[in-house]
Amino acid sequence: MPSIFTGALAGLIGTATMTAAQTAEMRITGRSPSMVPGHVASKLLQIEPEGDEALARISLRMHWAHGMTQGVVRALIGRTGLRGAAAAGAHFALMWSGDALLYKVLSISDWPWTWSAAELAPDVLHKGLYVVATSVAYEQLS
Repeated sequence: MPSIFTGALAGLIGTATMTAAQTAEMRITGRSPSMVPGHVASKLLQIEPEGDEALARISLRMHWAHGMTQGVVRALIGRTGLRGAAAAGAHFALMWSGDALLYKVLSISDWPWTWSAAELAPDVLHKGLYVVATSVAYEQLS
């Protein structure tokens, strides 16, 4: 049975894939990097970053830590026996809804149904890509 370490590694592979896609998308659209991961980390750790550069550093670290821990979630889903698209769908549902709930509870954003298409589309697209890449990596590593 694959370990949670397999899931963490798969999560890092998924995060690298998502990061590459986000970088390309931001170059094309001119969208700035999201600082939401930094805001989440700052609120959870009860720290106040001093300036935009500090927030960007925290955001980058949280982005990778979140991706790795979500890979562990994918490993736990795999332990239920789900595989392929069913496992990826369950992973996406847990990750996206959990993130949206966390953002709302921490007062970082409103509920996603109030987001504009320009806010919602990149979030769904990039998290969907992350889930597919993580699931493929997890199943290959397993």
